Amino acid sequence: MTAARDVEQAKVIPIESAPSWQPEPSGPALSDRIADAVGGALAGPLGSAATRALGKGWEERAAGGLSFLRRRITGDYEVDEFGFDRELTEEVLLSMLRPLAEKYFRVEVRGIENIPAEGGVLIVANHSGTVPLDALMTQIAIHDHHPRRRHLRMLAADLVFVLPVIGELARKAGHTLACGEDAAALLERGEVVGVWPEGFKGIGKPFAERYKLQRFGRGGFVASALRAGVPIVPCSIVGAEETYPMIGNARTLARALGLPYLPITPTFPWLGPLGAIPLPTKWTIQFGEPIRTDSHPPEAADDPMVVFDLTDQVRETIQHTLYKLLVQRRSVFF
Repeated sequence: MTAARDVEQAKVIPIESAPSWQPEPSGPALSDRIADAVGGALAGPLGSAATRALGKGWEERAAGGLSFLRRRITGDYEVDEFGFDRELTEEVLLSMLRPLAEKYFRVEVRGIENIPAEGGVLIVANHSGTVPLDALMTQIAIHDHHPRRRHLRMLAADLVFVLPVIGELARKAGHTLACGEDAAALLERGEVVGVWPEGFKGIGKPFAERYKLQRFGRGGFVASALRAGVPIVPCSIVGAEETYPMIGNARTLARALGLPYLPITPTFPWLGPLGAIPLPTKWTIQFGEPIRTDSHPPEAADDPMVVFDLTDQVRETIQHTLYKLLVQRRSVFF
């Protein structure tokens, strides 16, 4: 775990003292050098016309891109103690996910105003779809639609952080292990924390059980919210269930590979790599009204009845909203 957080050449600073990242302004000198280089390459009247057509906006984008590359090469960027790299997340990771959310799944976001503008909050969502794309779509939905462009810090299973490349990218995107200590640290620092309490039972359930919530564990997420005194925002996601309809499970092979399940869908493994392409379903992500926890004392986190009641309330809220959204849905794909 220590190795996963060791980001090469980067300065590690405590979360509470981390300044808000702002893009490094592109100085006139750099912009001028880029403009001169382009103008020199495009000679004559045609070159001058092309340069004018590109305009200063192009110069600024190019300068910003070069500045970003320089900081990555020199290590002049910051990460927090969890490995969260804000600049890389905003400039690269979210930019890669955005076309998938906006053009492919056409995600409709509702109730974003229920996420506070500041302070800690726990987002609790249903989990589905065989591949956990719902978590990634929720991350970009919050960042792109919230007025304060807040970042979702997910609590993920251990398996995520032992996978090559994926584990490192998850750390850089600000996510961490689904454990009480990390959840408490993030909530107390005022972060937006996301949890999918169904876990593998949710994303790995058969297609016949779609939109039927699985067991919510032991309510550890509720206990974390109670100790921090932060609100819980239920999140209901419709559309993810149909991206990879799971009609079978190769359990024997999954155990041999150390996986929780190995899905069989109408296209996978029959179509080979093409079977890994998700269906272009239409998504809706709805954030419900916050459920307050600050009316309970922090020691209520150790009371099984309080934890059970709140867990049940969150689960029933999500399930009821799912049914409501399904009734309103015109089509799986439109």
